[in-house]
Amino acid sequence: MPSARWQPSLTKADWQHGGFGLYLHWPFCHAKCPYCDFNSYVSARIDPSLWKDAYLFEIARTGSETPGRMLNSVFFGGGTPSLMNPDIVAAVIDHIRVTWPVSDDLEITLEANPTSVEAGRFAAYRQAGVTRVSMGIQALNDTDLKHLGRLHTAEEALCAFDVARTAFDQVSFDLIYARQHQTVADWRAELRTALALAIDHLSLYQLIIEDDTAFGARYRQGHLQGLPSDDLGADLFQVTQEECAAAGFPAYEVSNHAADTTRSRHNMIYWRYGDYIGIGPGAHGRLTLEGQRYATETELVPQLWLERVRTAGSGETIRKALTTENQAREYLMMSLRLSEGTDIDRFARLGGKLPDQAQITELINGGRVIQEGSRLRPTTEGRLVLNAILRELLAN
Repeated sequence: MPSARWQPSLTKADWQHGGFGLYLHWPFCHAKCPYCDFNSYVSARIDPSLWKDAYLFEIARTGSETPGRMLNSVFFGGGTPSLMNPDIVAAVIDHIRVTWPVSDDLEITLEANPTSVEAGRFAAYRQAGVTRVSMGIQALNDTDLKHLGRLHTAEEALCAFDVARTAFDQVSFDLIYARQHQTVADWRAELRTALALAIDHLSLYQLIIEDDTAFGARYRQGHLQGLPSDDLGADLFQVTQEECAAAGFPAYEVSNHAADTTRSRHNMIYWRYGDYIGIGPGAHGRLTLEGQRYATETELVPQLWLERVRTAGSGETIRKALTTENQAREYLMMSLRLSEGTDIDRFARLGGKLPDQAQITELINGGRVIQEGSRLRPTTEGRLVLNAILRELLAN
């Protein structure tokens, strides 16, 4: 069954159907995980004052472009934001609150690694204003954690989770499946263990071997054994849907599971195609100014980003006006990931054109999508071939 009956208002500017958020990227980690292709770096020397000043400057700059907008969410991503000095987090949140009006239920998320040292900072982050923590646990057994290049043990992860539960309104954590030599029975047992915890939200990602990673290099050399076949990957996905739904954690997005009240509000802004500001090295954004939506990008390299903020007065390197066709395509690609699906009328208002009804009926008859009034949403089976569905819908 659909997990929501959300419908957009026709009187709003398009971005308001999704909301308005702020993403801040902290690019540093203790170590680079072999599967990770995010914009992250290992650095022995970091000047906290330079980073604080740069973040505050960028908040003020983007705030001057969006005065009076109601901010719905803030997300500290990375990298490993739980390596940030809590004083920096507090200063950033304080500056955000004086720059924009914020919603009464403002969600402020910080990504964290579950080591005991970082868990000890949780109380300070909570005092700074963080309301939600997202923990990168990734596996619940030490053998797989070692294979994934993680620096924590399963016991440390569960201890950090217990600390987080006492500190924050909501706690989420990530797990990776389709790991080397993993069986359906292994994953089912691990998933049931995770669901038995007092968790609010789970992000469950199939392991993907990206080219520009250590795993990618090992795979090309034939040194990454035991990866699942496509059929086993599909079985693992199906088990994920079954176990989470049975526990009251249905998939509200392809890889994200929660009850209706504990969904990630920040990520919903992305998937409902709202506006969001991206601050920090490699951060992307979507921003509507005077009726025109722009795609923004920032300098990738941390030191160059700092220098650009200092000398050019902006960390942005790209601000590209999006055509109505591009906006429609982006909206479809994001919203079709959601269990609530795509609003066809909104897609059309943005300038999109779907195939004729006969082609859509073929997708429906094939069990890949469901159409309910103006909404088109993927089935569980459809999510397995979502890229193929998008190619058909965007063929015009």
